[in-house]
Amino acid sequence: MNKFKFYFILSITTVLLFSCSKDSDSVEVIPLRDYQEQYDAEKILIEEYLNTNYINITEAPGDQTDQDVEITKVDNGKGTIMSYLNKTTFPKLLQREVQVHGITYSMYYLMLREGTKDSPSNVDNVLVSYSGSYLKEATEGDLTTLSTTFFEQLKFPQSMFSLYSGVIRGWSEIIPKFKTGTAGEGENGAVSYSGFGAGVMFIPSGLGYYSQGSTSVPSYAPLVFSFKLYALQRLDHDGDGVLSYLEDLNNDGYVYDYRNTSIYLVVPDNFDDTDKDGIPNFLDIDDDGDGFTTAVEVAAGTNYLDASSHP
Repeated sequence: MNKFKFYFILSITTVLLFSCSKDSDSVEVIPLRDYQEQYDAEKILIEEYLNTNYINITEAPGDQTDQDVEITKVDNGKGTIMSYLNKTTFPKLLQREVQVHGITYSMYYLMLREGTKDSPSNVDNVLVSYSGSYLKEATEGDLTTLSTTFFEQLKFPQSMFSLYSGVIRGWSEIIPKFKTGTAGEGENGAVSYSGFGAGVMFIPSGLGYYSQGSTSVPSYAPLVFSFKLYALQRLDHDGDGVLSYLEDLNNDGYVYDYRNTSIYLVVPDNFDDTDKDGIPNFLDIDDDGDGFTTAVEVAAGTNYLDASSHP
């Protein structure tokens, strides 16, 4: 490269950097919305949606369309989704409380069918098909209407994804409430599932994408996902020889790492942290804090949750 080309490129680069610097100085930083205020506003939208829509469920055992759900505006006196609240039979609309960001979210989910096999924990991998949309308010003249916009669908999942690190928070809170199905052989040797859990979750943005949005979802948008839970894979996150779901000591289906203080402004007592060192058992290589790793104690057949028991 000759000197002329070198200095020309250098001068252009300098101008671009200076321009970017000037532009960045003028960028307005928009503060995050208050989590409680945003959730309160979205809860009104979600409940309006539940009160103005009903469901049609496809009953087709053995077919891929089994437990497909269509959500439609209320018509001809049909019962709303909200009418299924706390029913004792399926379908039933339930709620789960989730405490993050210093507030309590009460998230609605519709259980079309619970499932027949095993429930995943929130740190397992799962095989799930789904369809996603987001809620929005649209103004037409003087009338404001609530509608949904479709953004993503996966009908035939080919691989599992992690409830611990591969999904938004709302998913990891609701999927463990369902159970997997039974695998069988379908057409042309393909795997088919029967008796799987199926439902719809209604996720406030604080448990979704919040201010970030995504490539197809605007910021601060409540989400609606219908889904089918086919199968699961148990994981051992800390490699200590104990599957992570077995490190859920109070058997509620969930284990949490409360060390992220930007999410957990108030840190509750962690039932799944034996030695109370702040590291939950599913991420702790020495669960009882006795100086002997859990893997060594498991191999020796000693009680890895009792600090007085050594190899």
